[in-house]
Amino acid sequence: MKAVLKTGFATFCLAAGTAWSAPITFNTALPVHEGGYLLREQFVFMKNVDDSTSVGRNMEAIGLVSVLGYGVTRDFALFGMLPYFDKRLDVRMGGQDISRSQSGFGDLTLLGRYTAYEYNAPGQTLRVAPFLGIKAPTGEDHAHDGMGRLPPPLQPGSGSWDVLGGIVLTYQKLDFQIDSQVNYKASREANGFQAGNVASLDSSLQYRIWPHNLGAGVPAFLYGVLEANLVHSAKDRSGGAEDPNSGGTTLFITPGLQYVSQKWIVEAGVQIPVSQHLHGTTLKNDYVFTTGFRINF
Repeated sequence: MKAVLKTGFATFCLAAGTAWSAPITFNTALPVHEGGYLLREQFVFMKNVDDSTSVGRNMEAIGLVSVLGYGVTRDFALFGMLPYFDKRLDVRMGGQDISRSQSGFGDLTLLGRYTAYEYNAPGQTLRVAPFLGIKAPTGEDHAHDGMGRLPPPLQPGSGSWDVLGGIVLTYQKLDFQIDSQVNYKASREANGFQAGNVASLDSSLQYRIWPHNLGAGVPAFLYGVLEANLVHSAKDRSGGAEDPNSGGTTLFITPGLQYVSQKWIVEAGVQIPVSQHLHGTTLKNDYVFTTGFRINF
Protein backbone atom coordinates (compact mmCIF):
# COMPACT_ATOMS: atom_id res chain seq x y z
CA MET A 1 0.00 0.00 0.00
CA LYS A 2 2.90 2.34 0.67
CA ALA A 3 3.82 2.15 -2.99
CA VAL A 4 0.51 3.83 -3.83
CA LEU A 5 1.04 6.52 -1.23
CA LYS A 6 4.52 7.15 -2.44
CA THR A 7 3.31 7.28 -5.99
CA GLY A 8 0.60 9.64 -4.85
CA PHE A 9 3.40 11.91 -3.34
CA ALA A 10 5.26 11.69 -6.65
CA THR A 11 2.67 13.93 -8.19
CA PHE A 12 4.68 16.84 -6.86
CA CYS A 13 7.01 16.47 -9.87
CA LEU A 14 6.02 19.82 -11.34
CA ALA A 15 7.61 21.73 -14.20
CA ALA A 16 8.26 25.38 -14.90
CA GLY A 17 5.96 27.97 -16.52
CA THR A 18 6.98 26.57 -19.90
CA ALA A 19 6.54 22.80 -19.66
CA TRP A 20 9.78 20.82 -19.56
CA SER A 21 10.29 17.12 -19.07
CA ALA A 22 10.24 16.00 -15.42
CA PRO A 23 10.23 12.78 -13.35
CA ILE A 24 7.07 10.68 -13.33
CA THR A 25 7.42 9.15 -9.84
CA PHE A 26 8.96 11.95 -7.75
CA ASN A 27 9.79 15.63 -7.38
CA THR A 28 11.77 18.06 -9.56
CA ALA A 29 13.62 21.25 -8.69
CA LEU A 30 12.32 23.20 -11.70
CA PRO A 31 10.15 26.13 -10.57
CA VAL A 32 6.53 27.12 -10.99
CA HIS A 33 6.67 30.69 -12.38
CA GLU A 34 5.77 33.51 -9.97
CA GLY A 35 2.03 34.07 -9.81
CA GLY A 36 1.39 30.99 -11.97
CA TYR A 37 -0.45 27.76 -11.31
CA LEU A 38 0.10 24.16 -12.24
CA LEU A 39 -2.64 21.52 -12.27
CA ARG A 40 -1.82 17.84 -12.42
CA GLU A 41 -4.12 14.83 -12.58
CA GLN A 42 -2.58 11.40 -12.20
CA PHE A 43 -4.21 7.96 -12.46
CA VAL A 44 -2.51 5.15 -10.53
CA PHE A 45 -3.25 1.41 -10.55
CA MET A 46 -1.41 -0.93 -8.17
CA LYS A 47 -1.65 -4.71 -8.07
CA ASN A 48 -0.31 -6.97 -5.30
CA VAL A 49 -0.86 -10.73 -5.68
CA ASP A 50 2.46 -12.28 -4.65
CA ASP A 51 1.27 -13.74 -1.33
CA SER A 52 3.43 -16.20 0.61
CA THR A 53 0.54 -17.27 2.90
CA SER A 54 -2.19 -19.87 2.34
CA VAL A 55 -5.06 -17.34 2.16
CA GLY A 56 -4.08 -16.09 -1.29
CA ARG A 57 -4.30 -12.36 -0.61
CA ASN A 58 -4.92 -10.24 -3.70
CA MET A 59 -4.94 -6.47 -3.25
CA GLU A 60 -5.68 -3.86 -5.88
CA ALA A 61 -5.82 -0.09 -5.52
CA ILE A 62 -6.93 2.55 -7.99
CA GLY A 63 -6.08 6.17 -7.28
CA LEU A 64 -6.84 9.52 -8.88
CA VAL A 65 -4.45 12.14 -7.50
CA SER A 66 -5.07 15.88 -7.96
CA VAL A 67 -2.27 18.38 -7.44
CA LEU A 68 -2.39 22.18 -7.54
CA GLY A 69 0.83 24.20 -7.40
CA TYR A 70 1.26 27.96 -7.01
CA GLY A 71 4.42 30.02 -7.56
CA VAL A 72 4.55 32.41 -4.57
CA THR A 73 7.86 33.90 -5.68
CA ARG A 74 10.48 33.02 -8.28
CA ASP A 75 12.12 30.61 -5.83
CA PHE A 76 9.28 29.49 -3.54
CA ALA A 77 6.26 27.38 -4.51
CA LEU A 78 3.37 25.81 -2.59
CA PHE A 79 1.63 22.56 -3.52
CA GLY A 80 -1.50 20.78 -2.37
CA MET A 81 -2.24 17.13 -3.17
CA LEU A 82 -5.51 15.25 -2.59
CA PRO A 83 -5.94 11.59 -3.66
CA TYR A 84 -9.08 9.56 -4.23
CA PHE A 85 -8.66 5.83 -3.63
CA ASP A 86 -10.66 2.70 -4.46
CA LYS A 87 -9.09 -0.25 -2.63
CA ARG A 88 -10.01 -3.94 -2.59
CA LEU A 89 -8.58 -6.94 -0.75
CA ASP A 90 -9.54 -10.50 -1.76
CA VAL A 91 -8.70 -13.48 0.46
CA ARG A 92 -9.75 -17.13 0.71
CA MET A 93 -10.76 -18.25 4.20
CA GLY A 94 -12.55 -21.43 5.25
CA GLY A 95 -12.96 -22.44 1.63
CA GLN A 96 -14.75 -19.19 0.79
CA ASP A 97 -13.64 -16.19 -1.23
CA ILE A 98 -13.98 -12.98 0.77
CA SER A 99 -13.70 -9.47 -0.64
CA ARG A 100 -13.37 -6.29 1.42
CA SER A 101 -13.22 -2.86 -0.20
CA GLN A 102 -13.51 0.85 0.42
CA SER A 103 -13.31 4.05 -1.61
CA GLY A 104 -13.07 7.73 -0.78
CA PHE A 105 -10.83 10.77 -0.60
CA GLY A 106 -7.54 10.28 1.20
CA ASP A 107 -5.40 12.60 3.30
CA LEU A 108 -4.48 16.10 2.11
CA THR A 109 -0.77 16.88 1.75
CA LEU A 110 0.53 20.48 1.79
CA LEU A 111 4.12 21.12 0.76
CA GLY A 112 6.48 24.04 0.28
CA ARG A 113 9.57 23.95 -1.95
CA TYR A 114 12.38 26.54 -2.08
CA THR A 115 15.13 26.85 -4.70
CA ALA A 116 18.25 27.16 -2.54
CA TYR A 117 20.85 26.98 -5.34
CA GLU A 118 20.69 27.83 -9.03
CA TYR A 119 23.29 27.80 -11.79
CA ASN A 120 22.43 28.78 -15.36
CA ALA A 121 24.56 28.64 -18.52
CA PRO A 122 23.72 28.58 -22.24
CA GLY A 123 21.68 25.44 -22.89
CA GLN A 124 21.76 24.12 -19.31
CA THR A 125 20.58 24.73 -15.76
CA LEU A 126 21.25 23.21 -12.33
CA ARG A 127 18.87 23.66 -9.39
CA VAL A 128 18.78 22.34 -5.83
CA ALA A 129 15.55 22.67 -3.84
CA PRO A 130 14.69 21.43 -0.33
CA PHE A 131 11.03 20.81 0.48
CA LEU A 132 8.97 20.35 3.64
CA GLY A 133 5.35 19.37 4.11
CA ILE A 134 2.62 17.92 6.30
CA LYS A 135 -0.07 15.33 5.69
CA ALA A 136 -3.37 16.19 7.37
CA PRO A 137 -5.85 13.42 8.38
CA THR A 138 -8.69 14.51 6.08
CA GLY A 139 -9.57 11.01 4.80
CA GLU A 140 -11.94 8.61 6.56
CA ASP A 141 -10.08 6.30 8.94
CA HIS A 142 -12.98 4.47 10.70
CA ALA A 143 -14.57 2.74 7.68
CA HIS A 144 -16.46 -0.50 8.37
CA ASP A 145 -18.04 -3.28 6.34
CA GLY A 146 -20.13 -6.32 7.27
CA MET A 147 -17.11 -7.95 8.89
CA GLY A 148 -16.27 -4.99 11.10
CA ARG A 149 -13.69 -2.25 10.93
CA LEU A 150 -11.46 -2.38 7.86
CA PRO A 151 -7.69 -2.87 8.35
CA PRO A 152 -5.48 0.25 7.97
CA PRO A 153 -4.33 -0.54 4.38
CA LEU A 154 -7.96 -0.38 3.20
CA GLN A 155 -8.83 2.86 4.98
CA PRO A 156 -8.91 5.94 2.69
CA GLY A 157 -7.13 7.99 5.37
CA SER A 158 -4.60 7.27 8.11
CA GLY A 159 -6.00 9.41 10.92
CA SER A 160 -2.52 10.77 11.70
CA TRP A 161 -0.65 14.03 11.19
CA ASP A 162 2.57 13.13 9.36
CA VAL A 163 5.64 15.17 8.38
CA LEU A 164 7.66 14.79 5.19
CA GLY A 165 10.72 16.50 3.79
CA GLY A 166 13.75 16.14 1.59
CA ILE A 167 15.84 17.71 -1.13
CA VAL A 168 15.77 17.40 -4.92
CA LEU A 169 18.40 18.18 -7.56
CA THR A 170 17.69 18.85 -11.24
CA TYR A 171 20.27 19.15 -14.03
CA GLN A 172 18.82 20.01 -17.42
CA LYS A 173 20.35 20.34 -20.90
CA LEU A 174 18.72 20.73 -24.30
CA ASP A 175 18.47 17.01 -25.05
CA PHE A 176 18.21 15.41 -21.60
CA GLN A 177 17.45 16.00 -17.93
CA ILE A 178 18.66 14.26 -14.76
CA ASP A 179 16.80 14.45 -11.43
CA SER A 180 17.66 13.00 -8.02
CA GLN A 181 15.79 13.15 -4.74
CA VAL A 182 16.15 12.12 -1.10
CA ASN A 183 12.82 11.97 0.74
CA TYR A 184 11.71 11.02 4.27
CA LYS A 185 8.23 10.68 5.74
CA ALA A 186 7.69 10.40 9.51
CA SER A 187 4.33 8.91 10.53
CA ARG A 188 2.56 9.40 13.86
CA GLU A 189 0.21 7.10 15.76
CA ALA A 190 -3.56 7.18 15.32
CA ASN A 191 -6.25 4.71 16.44
CA GLY A 192 -3.64 2.50 18.07
CA PHE A 193 -1.73 2.10 14.77
CA GLN A 194 1.44 3.76 13.50
CA ALA A 195 2.63 3.19 9.94
CA GLY A 196 6.36 2.73 9.55
CA ASN A 197 8.45 5.73 8.54
CA VAL A 198 9.44 5.71 4.86
CA ALA A 199 12.77 6.81 3.33
CA SER A 200 13.44 6.86 -0.40
CA LEU A 201 16.26 7.61 -2.82
CA ASP A 202 15.10 8.40 -6.36
CA SER A 203 16.74 9.14 -9.70
CA SER A 204 15.41 9.87 -13.19
CA LEU A 205 16.77 10.30 -16.70
CA GLN A 206 14.57 11.92 -19.36
CA TYR A 207 16.07 11.80 -22.86
CA ARG A 208 14.61 13.53 -25.91
CA ILE A 209 13.94 10.91 -28.58
CA TRP A 210 11.95 13.16 -30.97
CA PRO A 211 12.83 15.39 -32.71
CA HIS A 212 16.49 14.42 -32.91
CA ASN A 213 17.55 17.96 -33.83
CA LEU A 214 16.10 21.17 -32.44
CA GLY A 215 14.90 23.82 -34.84
CA ALA A 216 12.63 26.84 -35.06
CA GLY A 217 8.92 26.14 -34.75
CA VAL A 218 9.13 22.74 -33.03
CA PRO A 219 5.84 22.63 -31.07
CA ALA A 220 6.41 19.57 -28.84
CA PHE A 221 8.87 16.88 -27.79
CA LEU A 222 8.78 13.17 -26.99
CA TYR A 223 10.96 12.00 -24.10
CA GLY A 224 11.92 8.51 -23.05
CA VAL A 225 12.06 8.18 -19.26
CA LEU A 226 13.92 5.72 -17.04
CA GLU A 227 13.66 6.02 -13.27
CA ALA A 228 14.85 4.13 -10.17
CA ASN A 229 13.24 4.30 -6.72
CA LEU A 230 14.82 2.70 -3.66
CA VAL A 231 12.17 2.67 -0.90
CA HIS A 232 12.71 1.54 2.70
CA SER A 233 9.74 1.25 5.06
CA ALA A 234 10.17 0.67 8.79
CA LYS A 235 7.88 -1.83 10.51
CA ASP A 236 4.38 -0.74 11.46
CA ARG A 237 3.38 -0.61 15.12
CA SER A 238 0.03 -1.78 16.46
CA GLY A 239 -0.91 -1.44 20.12
CA GLY A 240 2.64 -0.28 20.83
CA ALA A 241 4.26 -3.43 19.41
CA GLU A 242 6.07 -3.88 16.10
CA ASP A 243 4.30 -5.85 13.39
CA PRO A 244 6.82 -8.47 12.15
CA ASN A 245 4.88 -8.81 8.88
CA SER A 246 5.38 -5.25 7.70
CA GLY A 247 8.06 -3.02 6.24
CA GLY A 248 11.11 -3.77 4.15
CA THR A 249 13.08 -2.48 1.18
CA THR A 250 12.05 -2.40 -2.48
CA LEU A 251 13.88 -1.26 -5.61
CA PHE A 252 11.63 -0.12 -8.46
CA ILE A 253 12.66 0.50 -12.07
CA THR A 254 10.26 2.66 -14.09
CA PRO A 255 10.35 2.95 -17.89
CA GLY A 256 8.03 5.60 -19.31
CA LEU A 257 7.20 8.13 -22.01
CA GLN A 258 6.35 11.84 -21.92
CA TYR A 259 4.87 14.05 -24.62
CA VAL A 260 5.78 17.63 -23.77
CA SER A 261 4.33 20.81 -25.27
CA GLN A 262 4.79 24.44 -24.21
CA LYS A 263 1.97 24.35 -21.65
CA TRP A 264 1.08 20.71 -20.97
CA ILE A 265 2.53 17.23 -20.56
CA VAL A 266 1.00 13.78 -21.07
CA GLU A 267 2.90 10.86 -19.54
CA ALA A 268 2.78 7.20 -18.58
CA GLY A 269 5.09 4.77 -16.79
CA VAL A 270 5.15 1.37 -15.09
CA GLN A 271 6.94 0.86 -11.76
CA ILE A 272 8.40 -2.65 -11.73
CA PRO A 273 9.85 -4.07 -8.49
CA VAL A 274 13.17 -5.67 -9.41
CA SER A 275 14.19 -6.41 -5.80
CA GLN A 276 11.98 -6.83 -2.72
CA HIS A 277 13.33 -7.65 0.74
CA LEU A 278 10.21 -7.54 2.92
CA HIS A 279 9.64 -8.70 6.47
CA GLY A 280 7.62 -11.82 7.26
CA THR A 281 4.50 -12.27 5.14
CA THR A 282 4.33 -8.69 3.90
CA LEU A 283 2.41 -8.64 0.62
CA LYS A 284 4.72 -7.92 -2.32
CA ASN A 285 4.15 -5.41 -5.10
CA ASP A 286 3.56 -6.73 -8.61
CA TYR A 287 3.55 -3.41 -10.46
CA VAL A 288 2.28 0.16 -10.31
CA PHE A 289 0.94 1.74 -13.50
CA THR A 290 0.83 5.56 -13.65
CA THR A 291 -0.52 7.89 -16.32
CA GLY A 292 -1.72 11.48 -16.33
CA PHE A 293 -1.31 15.04 -17.50
CA ARG A 294 -0.27 18.44 -16.16
CA ILE A 295 -1.06 21.93 -17.35
CA ASN A 296 0.68 25.24 -16.61
CA PHE A 297 -1.42 28.42 -16.55
